[in-house]
Amino acid sequence: MFNIIKKQGIARRGTINTVHGTVQTPAFMNVATCGAIKGALSAFDLKDVKCQIMLSNTYHMHLRPGDENVKRLGGLHKFTKWDGPILTDSGGFQVFSLAKLRNISEDGVTFNSHIDGHKIFMTPELSMQIQSNLGSTIAMAFDECVENPSPYDYTKKSAQLTARWLKRCKDEIDRLNSLDDTINKQQKLFGINQGGVYKDLRVEHMKTIAELDLAGYAIGGLAVGEETEVMYEIIDEVIPYMPENKPRYLMGVGTPVNMLEAVHRGVDMFDCVMPSRNARHGHLFTWSGIRNIMNAKYELDDAPIDTECDCPVCRNFSRAYIRHLMKAGEMLGMRLCVTHNLYFYNTLFEKIREQIDNDNFENFYVKYRDILSKRI
Repeated sequence: MFNIIKKQGIARRGTINTVHGTVQTPAFMNVATCGAIKGALSAFDLKDVKCQIMLSNTYHMHLRPGDENVKRLGGLHKFTKWDGPILTDSGGFQVFSLAKLRNISEDGVTFNSHIDGHKIFMTPELSMQIQSNLGSTIAMAFDECVENPSPYDYTKKSAQLTARWLKRCKDEIDRLNSLDDTINKQQKLFGINQGGVYKDLRVEHMKTIAELDLAGYAIGGLAVGEETEVMYEIIDEVIPYMPENKPRYLMGVGTPVNMLEAVHRGVDMFDCVMPSRNARHGHLFTWSGIRNIMNAKYELDDAPIDTECDCPVCRNFSRAYIRHLMKAGEMLGMRLCVTHNLYFYNTLFEKIREQIDNDNFENFYVKYRDILSKRI
């Protein structure tokens, strides 16, 4: 499934070959939580912003429109009209972040829907069944994501439980892929490394789940309360124990600089709501730093958001016009800002791949790790 084309230092350049197409890595996954990018972008718009792979969420799609309904409609690909690879997050993070009351047992988690309060019992098997109904390319294992920092003993027991759940996920996805009515019989399973901010627990857990020889592995449970440097230390500690021949995915992280740092540390895949969420509030990423388009200084500015960007927005619209749309509450303003930010993220990864190909990534990394976090 995964081929490494080139390396520069620990940074890797590769391809992930799937039944729905090939992903060039390092890669950013564009987050369509409920089957759509927040900001009024369709699957066809994603092509225009250089999207390679779309991410949707098991928990949210299960609640509405219902994964069984999506299966009746032919799966997520037919439902959304996105024809490339789709990764579905297991719902574990949402269960633990959105559910006010939850009861965790060996079997699974009982909690109430954040929409209407009805009781749900989510198990590793149910998570796999939902993702199979959605027909995604890559399914993520059901895990427990603990808040950072959490007590050592609790974090250890949680990581051990996540490892046991992973074995059940593997057994269930193997069973589902053998059924006649399964939409995607080649659905792949990724395991998730947990262990909070404790390096020994992270390494122990990674060694344990690596033995299952899954299609890929993710580092989960970061960017949930710990300092950024602690996150980098955990990545440094875990990477040597992640299988060399499998994709490495850092979940839910983050800023352009976070991603640049993680690529430098050997990570291949990323997802984050930040580009679309920030865009909806007028915070735009550029090759000179972060621009708040709501600032008064842009009222009469007829330059594009970023003079170095060739996205459809920067080719056609001014800072002044976009600021006006955002101030007026026009949906077009949000759509244009989201389009720009997603194009920027995907272009950033395109450039990262080019730099690794040309043995110039180290220079690119040193140049942009300070620039991209600067506020203009």
